[in-house]
Amino acid sequence: MRAMPIPILMYHNIAPAPRELKRWRSLYVHPRSFARQMALLKRLGYRGLSMSAAMPYLRGEQQGRVVAITLDDGYLDNLENALPVLQRHGFSATCYAVSGALGRCNDWDAAKLGVRKPMMDVTQLRAWHAGGMEVGAHTRTHPRLSQCSDAQLRDEIAGNKAELEDAIGAAVPQFCYPYGDHDDRVVAATREAGYTAATTIRRGRARAGDDLWRLPRVAVARSHLLPQFAWRALTGYEDRHG
Repeated sequence: MRAMPIPILMYHNIAPAPRELKRWRSLYVHPRSFARQMALLKRLGYRGLSMSAAMPYLRGEQQGRVVAITLDDGYLDNLENALPVLQRHGFSATCYAVSGALGRCNDWDAAKLGVRKPMMDVTQLRAWHAGGMEVGAHTRTHPRLSQCSDAQLRDEIAGNKAELEDAIGAAVPQFCYPYGDHDDRVVAATREAGYTAATTIRRGRARAGDDLWRLPRVAVARSHLLPQFAWRALTGYEDRHG
């Protein structure tokens, strides 16, 4: 039997888009929309999984109707608005945190967006983890990794892992490239740091046998109505456009 493709959903903010937001409003998904999306997956017989829980499916060791759920950056609204919905459906998810931004804001793009978005602090990140969710790594400062020196790469990738593991007292085996920016050198540094998988922003659904350090994802945007969400996540639409 041919293994089913595995959608790895990519979210950022689970909150209403601020009126003052200048650009990239697509990064926001309204909490009501997120709740409807998770309810639809549940109704269709899918299980929402963190990246580590999805690994047996990504490696081809198991098969089933599963969706991996990822949230980038570590925003406080993930804890406040996504966690209760995920728990209600018995789902898990991975939040990729920027360790240098814990308790701060989105310094890397606040000026461009015109909005300072609060990030989870250490206590809140621990609450996310204690709630049955996974903490993944997203570098220390959210740089473009292909532009970093070898020393900077080690600091951003391995240093990020060490800081997050110290913060939550648990292993952090999953990584996400900021901006999706990666090359062979960046991938090698990610593997050497001890991560078991890494996600990109390349469009498409993952399949058993894919390069685990270059996994594609399905971006979920503010404008996606429920039928569009289902079409993108559960059919070959994103595969054809990747």
